[in-house]
Amino acid sequence: MHALRGVTLEIPQGEVVVLLGPSGSGKSTLLNILGGLDRGTDGEVYFRDRDLAAMSDKDLTRYRRDHVGFVFQFYNLMPSLTARENVELVTEIARDPMDPDEALALVGLNKRADHFPAQLSGGEQQRVAIARALAKRPDVLFCDEPTGALDSTTGRAVLHVLKKINEETGTTVLIVTHAAAQAGMADRVIHFADGDVRKVEVNAAKLTPEEIEW
Repeated sequence: MHALRGVTLEIPQGEVVVLLGPSGSGKSTLLNILGGLDRGTDGEVYFRDRDLAAMSDKDLTRYRRDHVGFVFQFYNLMPSLTARENVELVTEIARDPMDPDEALALVGLNKRADHFPAQLSGGEQQRVAIARALAKRPDVLFCDEPTGALDSTTGRAVLHVLKKINEETGTTVLIVTHAAAQAGMADRVIHFADGDVRKVEVNAAKLTPEEIEW
């Protein structure tokens, strides 16, 4: 099986980019390679002027620690830790972390910092996961179906948070999704199918998350 087939693309710094395609098209595999979680069997993957494909495992660990944040469809929070403590887990290893309360305030959860995941709604748990990723001050935030487990109202709230982070911190945000409606909020949409890029669109008339038809 070839999950990816000669993919060539560029993610511009400081943009919100949606990687759009059906389930099984290779989107998550590509995200894992860009994020340094997996290695391709061939090709080059550059972050700025460094080829991830040529990095040692130790250097890839530094790359993930210092430059990227991950947000997944399922929140992967530690159930025995509060929202603040979940964010603190990341700040303990980051080189220049945010204060956990600052990160939670950015996602609108500063008043819920002492609550455990079981005491939070799905959307609130996802925002804690975003705050955890954001607390590292990453250059790139990789989001794999971040609204896939959420209803439309909660999903819009999460997209609003991602857009706000991009605007206020300059973090590049890459959202992997099969939901075509979400492409309306992106600066750039990369259409993906059968393991390759089919079309790239620059979005001149961006929608707000509230304007997206779910």
